[in-house]
Order: sequence, then C-alpha cells, then structure tokens
Amino acid sequence: MKVTEQRTHARTGVSLTGMGLGCAQMGNLYRVTPYAESAGAFGASWDSGIRYFDTAPYYGFTRSERRLGTMLTDFPRDQYVLSTKVGRVMTPDETVGAEEEGYVEPLPFRPVYDYSYDGVMRSFEASQQRLGILKPDILYIHDIGTATHGEKNPHHWSQLTEGGGFRALGKLRDEGSTRAVGLGVNEWEVIRDAMQVFDIDICMLAGRYTLLEQQSLAFMDNCADKGVGIVIAGAFNSGILAGNKKFNYADAPAEMLARVDALRDACEAEGVTLQAAALQFPLAHPASLTIVSGARNAEQLTANVGWFEEQIPASFWARLKERGLIAEGAAVPGKGG
Repeated sequence: MKVTEQRTHARTGVSLTGMGLGCAQMGNLYRVTPYAESAGAFGASWDSGIRYFDTAPYYGFTRSERRLGTMLTDFPRDQYVLSTKVGRVMTPDETVGAEEEGYVEPLPFRPVYDYSYDGVMRSFEASQQRLGILKPDILYIHDIGTATHGEKNPHHWSQLTEGGGFRALGKLRDEGSTRAVGLGVNEWEVIRDAMQVFDIDICMLAGRYTLLEQQSLAFMDNCADKGVGIVIAGAFNSGILAGNKKFNYADAPAEMLARVDALRDACEAEGVTLQAAALQFPLAHPASLTIVSGARNAEQLTANVGWFEEQIPASFWARLKERGLIAEGAAVPGKGG
C-alpha cells in the first residue's frame, strides 16, 4: 500500500490519497505545538505524496484552520483535497482560558453548538475566511450524536432536520461551494440515522471501524451498498493500538487490554508492526476511501507513512481470523472477507 494511491468516490468524483493528514494537533491538542512543528508535519506529508487534509473550526478554537490555510494556499488549489466542519459557531470570548476542552492556549473564540441553517452557513463562511479557501472539497457536520450531546442530542438533531442544517448542507453542495457533504463523528449510529433523512456523500468515522473494534461492520457494508464513502479516523482507538493504555480517551478496560495483547502476540509471530496493521486493516473495506492520521511533527508523520506502507503477509490476516480477532466477513488487505 502506498499513501499516494488514490480512491475516487463514485458519486461526487472526489479522489483521496490513501492517507490524509488530520490537523487537530495544529490546534495544540493536549500540548502546545509550535508553528514550526506543524509546518514540519505538513511539509513531510506533502513531500510523501499526501494530498488530503482535514481540519475543523473547533481544533484549537480556530487555530488549526488558520495554520492549515496558511500552508495550503502556497500550493495550487487543484493539487489537494480539503475538508472542514460545521456545527459549532466560534464566538469571540475573552474568558477562554489557558486550556479548554483538551486544547492548550486556544484562541479567544468559544465554540457554541449550532446545527441550524443559519449556524451552518455562518460557520462555513467563517471557515472560508480563516482558511483563505472558498470551496473546501468536503464539508462535515461535526460531533452530532449522543456521545457528544447526551440528553441534549434530540435538540441538536432537530436543528439539523427541522431547523435547516441539512438543507444548508444541500444548498452549499448544489451551488458548488463544496463537492461532498456528510458527518464527522465518533459513532456510526448517527450516520445511519442521517442516511435515512438526507442524501449523504462522504462521512468521517473515528474509532468505530478499526482493527480492535468492528461492531459497525454491517453498517459499513450498507454504506458500500448505498455509495456512501467513509473516511477512517482514529485507527489507533485513541492510542491503545499505538502503545498507550487509553481507549476512547479513558483508561482501557481489562478485556480491551487483553484483546490488544492478543493482537500484539499475532504481530510478533508474523514480524508485523501493530501500528501498521491498525492503519491498513480498515482500508480493506469497500466503503473506505482513505485513512486520516494526525501528526504533530515531521518525525511522527514519517513514522505513520512507514507503517502505512509496511509489507504485511497474507498469513498475518489469516492468523487473526483463526484466532477470532477479526469479525466474520470483514475484508482484509489484499482480498475480501
């Protein structure tokens, strides 16, 4: 597998390189990332042939969009694919603290959830200004669902369905302001629900179809049948497949640690890097278009590319299936399920 290999979404014609760069770290996620480090990650990704970049207003409270736009606009617009997100309106607020919602030294713009028609349009227009790019290729509704909103989710869902949020997405697509629309979320169920009420093109799904977790397999199969493309994010399941003991950003339960140990044993038996298996497995599904991985600096980006392009023998995937570590019917790299 090569990061430069492109897959094209049939309905929209959007073509994505095998790997994309996720830009939350450009927003100082968890710790300060100096601009030079962010520029190093971007430069290494570009030099490796990556041409898909994902950001959001929320990342660093607008910092990520500002940084990425500065970097991207040095290149011809037809040489890259860009996605950003709507669902939060970034509102000037001098009370924003030194660390907010996981972002260190966020800029003084507080995120306010707004999935209404006006909220989507305001968020989109502000992103155009920050990025310096008029037409992002993909526009995602960001973080809708019960995992984010809990008991408030029905209110926010009604903003999308009855308050015009989906209508705004449709308008932006129809007028050519973006080429594809969808959701960027951490739960597959909300994408399933959205597909019942709106014509979805491409969605970003974080952490729900991975080497560790395949409960969404039937949903992924349905996406392939319906022509809905999936951008895979969170392939390391918040780090547990990359060396830490976190799962869904919390301490991993014992059964999950045991499953990771079993995967690691299989990797050692076959001479495979666990991170390489984690990056390559989700892309085998026919609904998958690309995998987005974050990198804080050039060194991390180079490591991700190395794992993505590592040669993995077919015997490794057979071993995982024999041990029940991959769901029945799940596709594996090199062949089907």
